[in-house]
Amino acid sequence: MKYCMQCGSEYQDGVVRCADCPDSALVDAETMSQRHIPLPGESDTRKFARVATAEDQFTAEDYVRLLELKGIPVFAQPRRAGVVDVLTTGALESWWDIMVGEEHLAQAAQLISLEKRQLDATSAEAARAAEEEELETESAVPPGGP
Repeated sequence: MKYCMQCGSEYQDGVVRCADCPDSALVDAETMSQRHIPLPGESDTRKFARVATAEDQFTAEDYVRLLELKGIPVFAQPRRAGVVDVLTTGALESWWDIMVGEEHLAQAAQLISLEKRQLDATSAEAARAAEEEELETESAVPPGGP
């Protein structure tokens, strides 16, 4: 038998693609076990831990996509926080927890750390470019107005 790595559906050996998850690989029971993915009918005993937080849904989706590409079980969980937190505690909590299987915590933390550095570098570069463009625009306008 073969199993879908994403949804866990069971298939006959001749099947090459999951009906529900066409981009997911079909693997044998041993591979599912090695990757800590429960088979149909088994209890899901995986434990998940927070590896990171994200300030917005887009960043959370970016982290999830990155970890899924590396085969790490992951999901983003929105926090139940908001304006009330600022009023009661003085701090705005991050909006999204990124949860991964405990056995993948170290690898996931390293991947997210690299991704954060790349995003920060991109943001800093965009800010510099915007400042340079503003300076060019200001110097192009003659004194006394257009």
